[in-house]
Formats: sequence, C-alpha cells, structure tokens
Amino acid sequence: MPFAEHFPEILPVTAETLAHATLWVSGFIIALFVGSILLPAPRWMGFEQPSGARKEYKLSGLPLFLITHVVLGAGVAFFGWSLAPLVSHFWSLFIVMNVWSLVFTLYLFVVGRAKGATHTKEESPLPPLLADLWFGPELNPTLLGVDLKMFMYHPSLIGLAVMNAAFAHAQYETFGAITLEMWLYQAFTWAYLFTHYAREDFMLSTWDIIAERFGFMLVWGDLVYVPFLYSLVGWWVFGHGWTDTPEGWVHEGFPLWGAAVLVAFHALSHAVFRGANWQKDRFKRDPEAHIWGKTPETIDGRLLISGWWGVGRKINYTGEIGVYISFALCAGFTSPFPYILPLTLIILLTQRAGRDDKRCRAKYGELWEQYCRKARFRIIPFVY
Repeated sequence: MPFAEHFPEILPVTAETLAHATLWVSGFIIALFVGSILLPAPRWMGFEQPSGARKEYKLSGLPLFLITHVVLGAGVAFFGWSLAPLVSHFWSLFIVMNVWSLVFTLYLFVVGRAKGATHTKEESPLPPLLADLWFGPELNPTLLGVDLKMFMYHPSLIGLAVMNAAFAHAQYETFGAITLEMWLYQAFTWAYLFTHYAREDFMLSTWDIIAERFGFMLVWGDLVYVPFLYSLVGWWVFGHGWTDTPEGWVHEGFPLWGAAVLVAFHALSHAVFRGANWQKDRFKRDPEAHIWGKTPETIDGRLLISGWWGVGRKINYTGEIGVYISFALCAGFTSPFPYILPLTLIILLTQRAGRDDKRCRAKYGELWEQYCRKARFRIIPFVY
C-alpha cells in the first residue's frame, strides 16, 4: 500500500487517536446539525408517501457544503490547519463512525418504538425487533424540526469531501506538490458532490426518502460506507507515480492526452448520471416539462421514453458506474484496490436493476413490455 510507507503512524489505534477522532467526528456532526437548524435554506414539498401524506423539507445541504469548504479553506490558508491528520487517524475515525452508527440506530429504535411505530410481517420477513433495528421503525423521524434521513446525507457526503481533501493536503505535505492525477481526483469527486447539492431537491423523489424506513441499514451506509469506501481511491492516488531517488522524490504521472481522455469519460458519465436522474425528477413534477427541448414522449402517460430514458431502462446506473470508474482510473493500474468501489457498485446496481425490473413488470404489465422494446438494455448496452 503506497500510503503506509509515508504514514507509518496510520496503523495503530490508540486511546489518543480515538479521543481525537471522537472529538472531530462529534464536533463535525453536531456543527452540521446546528447549521441545519440555523442556516437559511429553501423549503420543498416532498412527494406523496405510501400513506398518502406529503412532508415539507428544509434543504440546507448546499449552504452546509459551501460553508464547510470556506471554513476549512480559511483554516488552512490563515490559521495553519492541516487536514493530513484525518488520513493518519483513518482507522480511528472509522471506528468512531461505526460507534456513532450504532448509537444513532439505538436512538431511532427507542424513539420510534415509543411512538408506536414498528414493522409487520407483511412489510418485512424479519422478526419485528430485527426489522426495526435494520430498517428502522419510522419512515420520517424528525428531531428539532430537522428530517434526520435527509440530514444524514450531510455528514456522509460533506464528510467524504473533507476526507478527499485530506488526501490532497497530505500529498502536498509529504511530497511538496499535488499531482495531476490528484487534481483530477479532487475535481471529479468535488463535481460529483456539488451537483448533488446543487439539485438536492432531486433526493425527495428517490425511493429512500419516499418509502424506505430509517434504521441501521441507511445510517451505516451514510456514516461509514460512503465516506470511507468512497474515499478508498485517495490512498492510491496519493502515492501514484512517485519514486524515491537520491535526489529526492520524482513523479511520473499521467500523460496529458490520457488526462484529457479521462476528463472526457468522466464528463460524459457524469452528464448521463445526473441528467437521467434530473429528467425523471422533472417528469414526476411536471409531465409536460420539456426534455432535450421537446415535450416528453411517454407510454400511456406513465412511462417516460424521452431523453436518456429512451436509451436504457436504468441509464442513470450506467452513468453512475462510469463516474466511479473515473475515480478509480485516477489511481492508474498499479493496484486492483481502487476498483473495489466501482465493482461493489456494479454488483449492487445490477442486482437492484433486476429487482426493479421485476417490480415494474408486475406494476405496469404490457406497458413495461412496450418500454423494454424501446429501451433495450438495463445498464450495459448489448450486455445487461
């Protein structure tokens, strides 16, 4: 692992590193929660939930995302802050985030059960106790006016942004320079996160927000899976291309033409990923809203076949997988480990696409068969 030779202190987990990690993680989450309450932000009405109810959401993600960057940037530029300790304390942070996940799950369980919320056998094959711990007893738990399910995306995604920035800062402190591949990695991941928050309202139309209860499954995914697995590539981008010579560190990285191809690949994948999601969201809100400059075509007014949705049935997954592959490509081909992230997403999304295909086939019947004849593949053209 290229990182360990430059950060030998990364391996031990001590009482001191755990204390630091607890302070940093707790302060970060609490600051984001207080910001969610106090910062001015737009309010959006959510989509109809299974009960028929609709909920209003305060979308404070973009202000929190930008203010976090301003605070950290000012701290580094004017107060001598270093983000590199986040890397050297990686495993301690990982442990603390897991503890936070368990504590928060217990809170959701206790509060939800106190309100009388619980799963039934019809909703989950698991016993109610396990179902309420894993999936959560409540659909939309709220604390001090903050929707907790939407809030948990902030320590997840903004935490990922901070962790990624820490790899760049660590590379600069170690080698005295930030490489082209690190700049590409930072640009790709930042664009991925910024476009999420620029259209945070899109999340209100997702299955997780509309119909998924909030328990350990989503909490652990937000607090642990995303910030730690998604930043995995940074470990290999950090040391990519560096050679220790008698004259000092020498770097041989990407050729410019390779970087240009990678930028084009990321841009296309990103456009497909976000564009498809935003087209579906726009259609749900206003079936007459233009897509690619035209009134959208549909099958019986129910299934969208315009724009990206006339190309593939889960074309958004195609773009999303491409985005994660572009992250991994920033680390080159010296190790298979950076490709764990896109591989896990391929497994997860192809399995989810299969389940969704069965659900849609049962829901729409012949209309779905017509749609499949129009959009012939799910995720990978001519393959799947």
